[in-house]
Amino acid sequence: MPKSARTKRSQPVAAAASSGPYQKHGGGVSTGNNNNLIAPKTALGQHFLKNPAVISAIIQKSGVKGTDVVLEIGPGTGNMTLPLLQQSKQVVALEYDSRMVREVLKRVEGTEVSNKLKIIQGDAIKTAWPFFDLMIANLPYQISSQVVFKLLSHRPMFRCAVLMFQEEFALRLTARPGEALYCRLSVNTQLLAKVDQLLKVGKQNFRPPPKVESRVVRIEPKNPPPPVNFEEWDGMIRLLFNRKNKTLRAVLTTKSVIKMLDENRKTVMALRSDSDVHMDDRPVQTIIEEILQKDQWKDKRASKLDLDDFLELLFEFNECGIHFS
Repeated sequence: MPKSARTKRSQPVAAAASSGPYQKHGGGVSTGNNNNLIAPKTALGQHFLKNPAVISAIIQKSGVKGTDVVLEIGPGTGNMTLPLLQQSKQVVALEYDSRMVREVLKRVEGTEVSNKLKIIQGDAIKTAWPFFDLMIANLPYQISSQVVFKLLSHRPMFRCAVLMFQEEFALRLTARPGEALYCRLSVNTQLLAKVDQLLKVGKQNFRPPPKVESRVVRIEPKNPPPPVNFEEWDGMIRLLFNRKNKTLRAVLTTKSVIKMLDENRKTVMALRSDSDVHMDDRPVQTIIEEILQKDQWKDKRASKLDLDDFLELLFEFNECGIHFS
């Protein structure tokens, strides 16, 4: 499986080699688990999904179509890759571990779907992703957050992604205001996508078993995306969720934050021409205090605000010349 900590040159690999001792299923494609077990590298976050019933459930819930190009991150030994090849137009498998590349190639060689497989050997975070309609991945848990943020900014737009995560991480994606797991990840993901919890997967379904339970989620990007400057948005969200249980005033009126916001305003003013709309030239702290004294923001905390609240708050700050990026 791919791992972001090391650098490896990405390279496409032709889909060809001799088939191994796998159980045959449908048209000569090997879909059984590998009898010659390859030792997972836990340092790379490798936990191979071994339960065929879980694999079938994931593919079924993904809604894969015969016209789809599927991007699979971390195919491992190919247990998910093989049935995906049968149901899609093409599978692009992005894999860091050269042993897994050889194994997947070996399992498809000589089958009628071998020409539908393209393998890219490289790091999932550093490698440019190709076009795809659908992403399916059993991710190394240490790169989950990086993959989600890269996924949400990926263009051209894709239909959906069905991803396996550590249970707590998966629940953060759908956490609501007031819940303990509600965080920056929750807000940013829900701004840009619709997220559904699909199924819970127990430790015993993996080789070796991970230390935590897992969940599969579906992420569908909002198309068109919301009309908001994401850098500006994330700058504010990052600040507020650093201390999510403090009041907005307590977070935004510290000396370091005021200094940063003042520098941002000077930069924005310098970039604007005289013909631009007049910007409020009062001290930054005065403007922030005035906004946060309004009834809708007074004594409010980021942990209890929803998407509409954050959008309205950002709009008010921007209207008064306060910027977070």
